[in-house]
Amino acid sequence: MSTQEHPLGVSFEFFPPNTDVGREKLKSARDTLAERRPRFFSVTYGAGGSTQNRTLHTVNAVRESGITTAPHLSCIGSEKAQLRDLLARYREEGIDSLVALRGDLPSGMGGIGEFRYANELVEFIREETGDHFEIAVAGYPESHPQAPSLGRDLENFARKVKAGANLAITQYFFNADAYFHFVDRARALGVEVPIIPGIMPITNYTKLARFSDACGADIPRWIRKQLEAYGDDSESIAAFGEEVVSRLCQRLLDGGAPGLHFYTLNQAAPSLKVLDNLA
Repeated sequence: MSTQEHPLGVSFEFFPPNTDVGREKLKSARDTLAERRPRFFSVTYGAGGSTQNRTLHTVNAVRESGITTAPHLSCIGSEKAQLRDLLARYREEGIDSLVALRGDLPSGMGGIGEFRYANELVEFIREETGDHFEIAVAGYPESHPQAPSLGRDLENFARKVKAGANLAITQYFFNADAYFHFVDRARALGVEVPIIPGIMPITNYTKLARFSDACGADIPRWIRKQLEAYGDDSESIAAFGEEVVSRLCQRLLDGGAPGLHFYTLNQAAPSLKVLDNLA
């Protein structure tokens, strides 16, 4: 598909760069992806305020594109007063969308803070700001890596959605059946909001394996073996990855997924190649 505006509910995630080269790379990716008129962009956030200012700077840079931009808001390690100030600042800046996450406890921090779970963060945002923000929460089709069971994880997911979320974005995965099973189970628990599948383009096997091991996303054995077989052949890895992810996305959309959320790693081309392959 070569149209400038994709008809689906497409969105893209960026992370705050920490170098001048990285900032220029992000601006280039932002401008290229904005041409597709996505539903929104999102910008990741470090727990405990470690990247708070950098995130806001990045959000404002991304918003220059004219596309709604949602900062990630992580509650572990944060205090209510700190988050209250941050929410007020976002409102002053004209930001009206958030991705609300529990987050991970940064190394060296002594305590969890006043929040333990994402549902508490969603409840707090609603108590403080009413309906000002559209709130997205995370879903884990293959279960959160720290969850004791898939069933418990689904219950936690339903709890944070019902606390006031408008939509959910999933962790990336490569097995469409995991997504469909997750959605079916969530609907059975009364979750009605859109559940948007998260998509990770495959461009580098070493990085993908490291990300996946850390976040609990499964790389099917046949994909791992093929990527391993390509060794340092980056062109073959990229071509194979494009084919695998394109087929995954097509199956998701054919099965009723309400859109696609791409984890871009601040690169435009891999996501756009996948989008252009979709019917």
